[in-house]
Amino acid sequence: MRIAVVGATGRVGAQLTRKLLSAGHQVKALSRGGPALEALAGIGAEPFLGSFDTGAGELDKFFQDADAAFLMVKTDWNNLQGHYPVVAQRFVDMLSNSPVKLAVSLSAMGSDVKGETGHFECFYHLDEKLNELTNIDLVHLRAAWFMEDVLAWTAPVARYGRIAWSCKPDLKMPWVATDDIAWLAARELTNPTGKHRVIREVGSEDISMNELAAIIGREIGRPVEYRYIERTRKDVEAEFLKRFGTSERWHYDTLTADALNDGLVRFHGEREVRPSLPTKMETFIRDVWKVRYLESVADGDEPETFHMWSAKE
Repeated sequence: MRIAVVGATGRVGAQLTRKLLSAGHQVKALSRGGPALEALAGIGAEPFLGSFDTGAGELDKFFQDADAAFLMVKTDWNNLQGHYPVVAQRFVDMLSNSPVKLAVSLSAMGSDVKGETGHFECFYHLDEKLNELTNIDLVHLRAAWFMEDVLAWTAPVARYGRIAWSCKPDLKMPWVATDDIAWLAARELTNPTGKHRVIREVGSEDISMNELAAIIGREIGRPVEYRYIERTRKDVEAEFLKRFGTSERWHYDTLTADALNDGLVRFHGEREVRPSLPTKMETFIRDVWKVRYLESVADGDEPETFHMWSAKE
């Protein structure tokens, strides 16, 4: 097969491209360029300069000789609500007049919910727009929280032995490693079901923040505490706005946390078959997170982020 991969040098796209090439498929790799794209070209990918996020490049040619496509959107933190609909429209415009018969889209949990759900609302608009592609079979990969996001807490744990976030301590949330997303995307692209619309809930296990702190504590051999940050606290909001971000981002993140804490956004039990994924949180913490944590312990002088500040004594 000849497969066009959007975001080919990203965390998911790079692994997906390698998996497809190793299985003998041809891959058109879309990227803005640089050493990462050159590395993929070195193992057989066909590089294509451009970006659906910015509209750069001859995007009308990208899908023209492909059998299938992998789609994803990079979040623009300076245009939180407006970015996804624009990129989704570019996908529809370019795919509508292409020979592509199957597209796999990296979406997220909560994309089935219409309303103000923060970051999840973007994926609702993405799914709705892509569903306009009536002549293309489409797989929505509704991914859980990335396990890689836990890396934001290596320095706070190294310095304070604490994780701080705005999700309720015992709220069970699904998590997934990006390598597993790439594995599943490759499977969906190369083993089509023939169904017009497929929804996959993509998560390996459901873990609360208290459970995550306990897993980390066992791995590093010291207690790790989870601190629940109430986003109604004006002192916390004031410090965020003073040092770490904008009022738009604060509001956006609050909507995201509220959607999770209220149970509005969650996995519902997949409409097809929820796939079994190999990477568990304990494995990720041992093999990936701990390495970065030990670097933070050795460094001891990392810049203060909101995650770091909110974990202080």
